[in-house]
Amino acid sequence: MEPVRVLLADDHHDFLAVVARLLEPEFEVVAMVDDGQALLDEAARLEPDVVVLDISMPVLNGIEAARRLKAGGSKAIIVFLTVHEDPDYLRAALAAGGDGYVVKGRLACDLPLALRAALAGGVFVPRSIPHGPEE
Repeated sequence: MEPVRVLLADDHHDFLAVVARLLEPEFEVVAMVDDGQALLDEAARLEPDVVVLDISMPVLNGIEAARRLKAGGSKAIIVFLTVHEDPDYLRAALAAGGDGYVVKGRLACDLPLALRAALAGGVFVPRSIPHGPEE
């Protein structure tokens, strides 16, 4: 079985390296980019299985990049990795096509879980952020 191919997008290079090291035992990181437009370009070129992206990026923010990926027909699973713990960001990310939402402070615990859940057809959201009408 071929490894799951992951494209990472965040405007902090050192952080991208940490994320790549965390994922590489289980996943294949095919590229790392630092803005939303570069994400779209590399996703079109590489056709990754999963895109892990930040919300706050230059040129094109992560939510808009996710919308454009989905509108362009990408089948990639999208997992947001962000500092934003606000329910409005969470809802916007899911509405843009997100399959997961991980807060950077819980990177090591939650990102591998989020990828596995999304790859299995689920949606991963942190319990600490209210996201539905019942909450």
